[in-house]
Amino acid sequence: MIQKTIKNFTQNPKNDILSGLTVALALVPEAVAFAFVAGVDPLVGLYGAFMMGIVTALFGGRPGMISGATGAMAVVMVHLIQKGNEVGNALATPIENLGLQWLFITLLFVGGIQILAGVFRLGKFVRLIPHPVMMGFVNGLAIVIFLSQLGLFKENIDGTQQYMSGTSLWMMLGLVFLTMAIMFGLPKLTKKIPAALTAIVVVAAIVIFGKIDVSTVGSFIKDGGGEGLQGGLPTFQDQIFALLYTLQGHWDLILSTAVILAAVGLIESLMTLNLIDEMTETRGSGNRECVAQGGANILNGLFGGMGGCAMIGQSIININSGGRGRLSGAVAAVALLCFVLFGAPLIEQIPIAALVGVMFMVVIGTFAWSSFRILHKIPVADAIVLIAVSAITVWQDLAIAVIAGVIMSALVFAWKNATRIRARKHIKPNGTKVYEIWGPLFFGSTSAFNNKFDVSNDPEAIEIDFIESKVSDHSGVEALRNIANKYIDAGKKITLTHLSPDCIELLLKWNPEFETIIERNIDDPRYYVVTDMMDSEV
Repeated sequence: MIQKTIKNFTQNPKNDILSGLTVALALVPEAVAFAFVAGVDPLVGLYGAFMMGIVTALFGGRPGMISGATGAMAVVMVHLIQKGNEVGNALATPIENLGLQWLFITLLFVGGIQILAGVFRLGKFVRLIPHPVMMGFVNGLAIVIFLSQLGLFKENIDGTQQYMSGTSLWMMLGLVFLTMAIMFGLPKLTKKIPAALTAIVVVAAIVIFGKIDVSTVGSFIKDGGGEGLQGGLPTFQDQIFALLYTLQGHWDLILSTAVILAAVGLIESLMTLNLIDEMTETRGSGNRECVAQGGANILNGLFGGMGGCAMIGQSIININSGGRGRLSGAVAAVALLCFVLFGAPLIEQIPIAALVGVMFMVVIGTFAWSSFRILHKIPVADAIVLIAVSAITVWQDLAIAVIAGVIMSALVFAWKNATRIRARKHIKPNGTKVYEIWGPLFFGSTSAFNNKFDVSNDPEAIEIDFIESKVSDHSGVEALRNIANKYIDAGKKITLTHLSPDCIELLLKWNPEFETIIERNIDDPRYYVVTDMMDSEV
């Protein structure tokens, strides 16, 4: 147990530390950008990324996975913050940033919901996500990451944000491509140092010592309305009033936003966990991750962070840079905090182009390029799901895309199985007509199941054999009960054979008199020997 704990914390300290530093550098512009999206101060996003990162790194269900402030949750927070600010400004004694105080309160509920999801072991349901949905998720996410980087190609011109042009654009592109070239070529020479960190350091050195005028982390924050990385924790002088005011009539907004944020955070985190599992050929704990995410969001609500969830881009940077243990995530979080508290002047000089180049390489590594090769080889329904999930991810957000993809896949599965139910018919020497049911009996196949029988024209003795079928849900049980009652009402003898124990139990709850028509203890030639062998081994 102790060895496993140590292995999870770090397998290679050098790789974990260096990859953690790389991730910390990439976290800065992301956290700041998402803070701007949510309409909060950049420091709130940075402190939120630290608290999410350190808690999930130490206690989460997936060593090496990175959490922080994310765009998927930021776009949900906007309405809540705007509404809170409107209410605060309309008070007789206006309260500044009431929306931010509402966000902190909401995060407490978000954390509670996520912890309950872990306690009730709902994290395991991520394993049920179909592969086309997963491929659509990573493709859509790669596109979203790419599009989010395009906003960094803007500069402040006469007080407005405009896309770069001329020399500034070519300089930006040159530095981006240099970063990408280092990340592509360095691993071919040596894998002892992270390519992403090396690329950032080299490009930053060229810009700083060459005194090249390009967009930097510091200028990016100031252009967006921030004051830089320096600052302190948010204040809470209005926290109690905000809570009291919330109790007077805004619970609906608080709770509805909390449910959406919790769902978005868990879906993105569990999907990222699943992807990292595949990349590392290991298995994390979805339920443990739910609890850790919830605890981190509660901490954010208490101490003034933006909250968040797993970040697929930074997680992939960490994995590709050699980060496998919890140490990598812990280093990333602590380094981010140190950047804010002690290293702000230096970090603000890092060119945005270097970080954009790193994220572009993440995009290339994230996108499932194999989907182009297999698109015409997989079933049409799966291809449609893959494309739809990718499109919805870009159009709406990750949570909606995944939910839509799972629903589409479930409907396709249900439809295919609904058409597979069969009934082979033959007459026994004693005149009994036997219906041998093949295929699952569930809500989608009940109509086809009912059409297999001819109650009025069947002989006086009927046997329905479920040796090759499974009654899967309440709809299936109800359909079987109705058919049995039709034969009984017609005065005919009916026998049900090879029913599963759970189906028998449900039937007898509704109709105890069915005990006389259910034939038990029938030797099943297909499973009898295997069952005996298993019993003897136990």
